[in-house]
Amino acid sequence: MRPLAAAGVAGAAVLGGVSATLAYGSVSRSSQLFGPSVYRGPGVRRSIALTFDDGPSEGTLPLLDYLAKHEIKATFFQCGMNVRRLPEIAGQVAAAGHQIGNHTYSHPKLPFKSATLIDEEFTRAQHIIQSETGVAPMLLRPPYGLRWFGMQAMQAKLGLLSVIWTVIGYDWQWPADRIAAHVLRHASPGGIVCLHDGRTVEPNPDIRPMLDAIQEIVPRLKDSGYAFETVSDILG
Repeated sequence: MRPLAAAGVAGAAVLGGVSATLAYGSVSRSSQLFGPSVYRGPGVRRSIALTFDDGPSEGTLPLLDYLAKHEIKATFFQCGMNVRRLPEIAGQVAAAGHQIGNHTYSHPKLPFKSATLIDEEFTRAQHIIQSETGVAPMLLRPPYGLRWFGMQAMQAKLGLLSVIWTVIGYDWQWPADRIAAHVLRHASPGGIVCLHDGRTVEPNPDIRPMLDAIQEIVPRLKDSGYAFETVSDILG
């Protein structure tokens, strides 16, 4: 092989390796490349954490009623734009004793965004959530579970731990029975379940499939001996 051709092949291999590393760092649940992150608890207790993303929304209130009925504390990763739109509902989540996490201001996909934008998204949401609920989040969840450069510095500045999930319910596209079956099939001690009480930052989202699914998930998990904890509690 001629030297220039060999150099081209070697360069392509290096670029391919870099791309694979960045993709792993952005997507993998266990990756620490872009900052401290967890996706499950240690599993020393038969307990599980229910988490809800993209809220608050108009559909959050019936969810709160259901969780209260079953004496369940969950973790809500809230978008700053939705908190600003529905501050009363965000406040009710906090008043009910649920944990609140930071899910950015406007729910962008973070890969290939600047470190400045990433910092602004989380910092703005942090300030709004704290102002409207009186709670300063200790956890964050990146939209779509995707991380990127700038996360680590932002997390250090705001004191936030990134939380991905053990199982996600695909509740924005699946019917209730399929959501419930998938979550139950992948439930495990120390697991973190990702569902949604909103749809990004759209008003009046239809979250009925999740609300129907949770009414099957909770009793089935209870019958299997599971308790429910917030993410911070399940991490120990």
